[in-house]
Amino acid sequence: MSQQRSGRHRRSSAPSTASPPPDARRVAIAALVRIDTEGAYANLVLPKMLGRSRLPERDRAFATQLVYGTTRYRRACDWFVERFALGDLDHEVRAALRLGTYQLRFLGTPPHAAVSATVSAVPRRARGYVNAVLRKISAADEVWPSDAVRLSYPDWIVERLDQDLGEERCRAALESMNGAAAVTERPDGYVQDEASQWVVEAVGAQAGERVLDLCAAPGGKATALAASARVVAADVRPSRVRLVAANAATLGLEPAQLQAVVADGTAPPFAHGSFDRVLVDAPCSGLGSLRRRADARWRVDADAPERLARLQGELLNAAAPLVRPGGTLVYSVCTLTAAETTGVASHFTSDHPDWDVSAVPGDPWIAWGSGALLLPQAVGTDGMALFRWTAPEVGS
Repeated sequence: MSQQRSGRHRRSSAPSTASPPPDARRVAIAALVRIDTEGAYANLVLPKMLGRSRLPERDRAFATQLVYGTTRYRRACDWFVERFALGDLDHEVRAALRLGTYQLRFLGTPPHAAVSATVSAVPRRARGYVNAVLRKISAADEVWPSDAVRLSYPDWIVERLDQDLGEERCRAALESMNGAAAVTERPDGYVQDEASQWVVEAVGAQAGERVLDLCAAPGGKATALAASARVVAADVRPSRVRLVAANAATLGLEPAQLQAVVADGTAPPFAHGSFDRVLVDAPCSGLGSLRRRADARWRVDADAPERLARLQGELLNAAAPLVRPGGTLVYSVCTLTAAETTGVASHFTSDHPDWDVSAVPGDPWIAWGSGALLLPQAVGTDGMALFRWTAPEVGS
């Protein structure tokens, strides 16, 4: 075994010039290495790699499942790997062991298939070692050191959501977000999670109204709002505004229906009272949408909820003067922390006592402070929080 371990670090001095045949696991391992070493985003790097892979569609789907699943379960996979793989591992070997462990322990692949196929996807120098470690992992017991390891999340996320949601809701939410995201298509063909579509419904835009989406990129909610109102879609970064415009053009929306503009939401360049409705779908920690963002749990930091809550409060306060008297202000975030949901809403209500709290959706949403919360386990959507207020009428 010591020879195998030392051999896994050596590279052949005369590599073969023949290109190996396309293989889903080989592509997945290469993607996992880039995610781990370069900080690449899974949803950006993998499609490009698959496009160059020459894999048939079925194998592309399998590679996607492997990359997303292994990335979600990285911590749980590492718990098994580190029990049996002693010493430092090079990135390719670690990625292969994670991928094999995911197949063995979470995907339900038969051991002989998971081990042999993973071994064949790594360089010859590492095959004996990977084979030996995966065989031990396939026979190992499953006594987890903690729920955070079992569910494969950073400790702080489990602790924070335990505190904010309660243990039962927290565990159910985290379990739910370890599954694959459903693909939901709007009537116009745009793919958008149902929770986001329900936020659009809650805005309640009517024909002839002027609506502002203050943090609009990538444009899913803005383009949906444009089906019934004239929409200004703002975002602070030009590249993201171009993405909104591109999505609008793909859907055939005219500039009269949706105007994409670069604007800082904390200092928006719009006249007071110039919109019937304003949506603040604010940047957030994203802890309600981890099912579709496989690597996000490893990127967000423990200080993010409080840091982003300050920004969210600034955005809401800046948006309020833009709403006409009697108009509607909607705040939504795809996260589950109290700081970014009830905390932000409570501060806004305290600072704007003349604004009325408006009704929010019922089931499957649950009451959440003055608003509503959609848990990811409720109907398999993103987790989402939603709050609505009505601006005071003139003279009230």
